[in-house]
Amino acid sequence: MIPVRPARSFFAAFALLSIVACSIASGSADAPRAPALEATLTLDEAIRLALESNKAIKVEAYAPAIAQANWLTAVGAFDPSLNFSRNSSRGFAYPSVPEPLPSLLVDTDTYSLSLDGILPTGLNYSIGGYAENERGSSNRFTDNYLTFGGINVTQPLLRGFGFGANLANVRIARADRSISKWQYRQTLIDTVTSVITTYSNLVLAHEELRIAKLSRDLAVNLLTKNEQRLKAGDIARSDVTTARAQVALVEEAILSAENTVRSTENQLRELMGETSFLSGRPLLAIETPLPSNTAVDPATDYETALKDRPDYQAARLGITINRASDAAARNGLLPQVNLVWSYGYNGLDRNFAVSRSMVASMDFPSSAIGINLSIPITNAQGRGRARAARLQLEQSEADLKRLESDIAVAVANDASQIETTRQRVAADRTAYDLANQALGDEMKKLQAGNSTTLAVIQSQQILVGVETSVAVAEANQRQAVATYDRALGATLLRNHITLAEDK
Repeated sequence: MIPVRPARSFFAAFALLSIVACSIASGSADAPRAPALEATLTLDEAIRLALESNKAIKVEAYAPAIAQANWLTAVGAFDPSLNFSRNSSRGFAYPSVPEPLPSLLVDTDTYSLSLDGILPTGLNYSIGGYAENERGSSNRFTDNYLTFGGINVTQPLLRGFGFGANLANVRIARADRSISKWQYRQTLIDTVTSVITTYSNLVLAHEELRIAKLSRDLAVNLLTKNEQRLKAGDIARSDVTTARAQVALVEEAILSAENTVRSTENQLRELMGETSFLSGRPLLAIETPLPSNTAVDPATDYETALKDRPDYQAARLGITINRASDAAARNGLLPQVNLVWSYGYNGLDRNFAVSRSMVASMDFPSSAIGINLSIPITNAQGRGRARAARLQLEQSEADLKRLESDIAVAVANDASQIETTRQRVAADRTAYDLANQALGDEMKKLQAGNSTTLAVIQSQQILVGVETSVAVAEANQRQAVATYDRALGATLLRNHITLAEDK
């Protein structure tokens, strides 16, 4: 059970007296059935279970692996490929001479084997060779092998040239891979923060339920005393009616508090990855000590937030992606100018082995060089793509500035909230001591006949309200620290959670 604070001993004493009175009054009645035992749960256990079984974490855990696979796909675009082809064709050739001659039947067999690929500069290469055997009616279908072995290269000089144009997908995939890791870290931070907040709310809900029950015990105790005084003729029946109405009122508060406990408990179970909310023992959150004087320095902590906050780092990587897209789009505005070059050796013979040996012995060198030029007329597609990429880059840079401002405001506000909750706890505890003392004085006056039932009930309500305020202020103080840690991106460090990539 949540321990009763020493300062609330007067309140607890009235509860104990009422319990004794109720047990004496119902001595012949059947003993009530014992409630199910509650399962105690520490905050560290709740965080551990959430990290192991939370559904959102399990889903987000796939993202880094997917991003790694996408990066591998982008890098794989530069992998060379071994290609083989074999083609056969049959057709008619018509002599290009003035005299009408009959058409010639031509059979052609072509074989090729090459290693093809592209380099990050945009250079396309093909290393290998081919053999072509052309037979026809003109040579009585005699084999005639033309072979070539060497290298063919196409290097863009403007559009498609350079790392910016050809490594854009790799750079984007690499940034996406880092973003996915930061987003996974953000999911962990959000989940741990939610667990801390919900756990604190569950502690608060149990505390409010305890307060409601103690309030009922006070009301029952007052009702019992009024009934005794009514029998002695010291008070009017209206005082008993007023006390009985107060008992009914606090019973309603208990029902509401019990429902809050159940709903908050289900929220915590969901964060911990449980799938059934209709069975199992109730959870009892063990009240954690209030945070010690956490060092708060908004100016220094702002720099820490810019370094550690996942959303900020992801936004910076988003700019990297947009810069890569902008560079590739600007390259697309250039004309297509390609340098084409080839060098190798030829062979020609009716025997394939002889023709191939000519290539191997490099008897007949062959080379070619040229330029291919292509200029789009309007290039509306390229201009539109470049304009959109430039605007997206400017948008992401402006959004980063907005995020920096939001982080600064959040750090300042959350730091102020920590100090505010500390002062609230101290003020509410002082108010509780005074309200506790006032109720004791009012009870003494009532016993001496110098007070009324309504005045005692009002003192009880004030005490209950102040004690509730203390519990709420303490919960808010715990949550303020958790919120501040989230604003700094320090939640994992605060709770001693280390990822594999941090080791």
